[in-house]
Amino acid sequence: MVRAIHVGRSVGTTAEFKALVEILEALGLESESAAGNGKDRAVTLVAPTGKLCLGSKGAGNLRGRAEGTDLLLEVTDPDSVYSLLEKRGLKLISDHHEGSSRLFVVELPGGIKAAFFGAAGATARALAGELDAHGLRFGLVVSRFNSFITDRLLVGALDGLRRTGAREKDIEVTRVPGSFEIPAAARALAETGDMDAVICLGCLLRGETLHYEVIANEVVRGIGQSAQETGVPHALGVLTCDTLEQAIDRAGLKSGNKGFEAALSAVEMARLKRAVGGSDSKKALGQRPFAIGKNKIQSQNRRVGKSR
Repeated sequence: MVRAIHVGRSVGTTAEFKALVEILEALGLESESAAGNGKDRAVTLVAPTGKLCLGSKGAGNLRGRAEGTDLLLEVTDPDSVYSLLEKRGLKLISDHHEGSSRLFVVELPGGIKAAFFGAAGATARALAGELDAHGLRFGLVVSRFNSFITDRLLVGALDGLRRTGAREKDIEVTRVPGSFEIPAAARALAETGDMDAVICLGCLLRGETLHYEVIANEVVRGIGQSAQETGVPHALGVLTCDTLEQAIDRAGLKSGNKGFEAALSAVEMARLKRAVGGSDSKKALGQRPFAIGKNKIQSQNRRVGKSR
């Protein structure tokens, strides 16, 4: 007879409405339907599970502390949700702990009081790679085009590898003319079976023609295809920016260094691959050669310290 349970709440302004929907969607609620425009807007958000909880007054239950709130939301990791809402500057009304369980009440946009509860550390165990590059070998493919940017990406990548324990002799740098040539060189390195991960570094700047979109799509597709077909992790450190200023920001200024981030991703994925069980890439790849026409590619591998 009961088809669904609906909890309806309204907010005063469009800005509060947008902010509230954004927060709830960020927490995992899915939008089922939306209606109206302007001030008269409505949206239906669906949770994975809906429950109707009833209790008598004085029941010694942590959820009883949510009495008087507009919403009661059960979450998988209350600590992470608390941090997310705290970063958004929302007002904390109360915070309660009982054993491994936690319940806190926050005032959401529009004055809606929402209680969040769950068991801390209740998330499932996950397999992840460690940021430990000891004993791993890395190939770096760097585009010479836009070297003003790519050289800085290379410096960041080498810094990331060294900080995580990679040895100089286990790092090989390969230079290619431009970003379009990166996938071919990356595959060549991966197919040697000597690399635990390949780091791809380049920079594409938007011009007045479609050349930028064509090259960007092919580079990303080629790198991804190489990683999938060789089984060797590839880290994407190819910048695709509208302006030179954006590229400079991502090569060591306001937005960090994407070469450094790519190196950390490569280390983590290489460790994850070994944790999953595919540590011997030589046997998996069968030492397949990579050739263009009749001549094998000359990758111009350079040991760190010998490269220009």
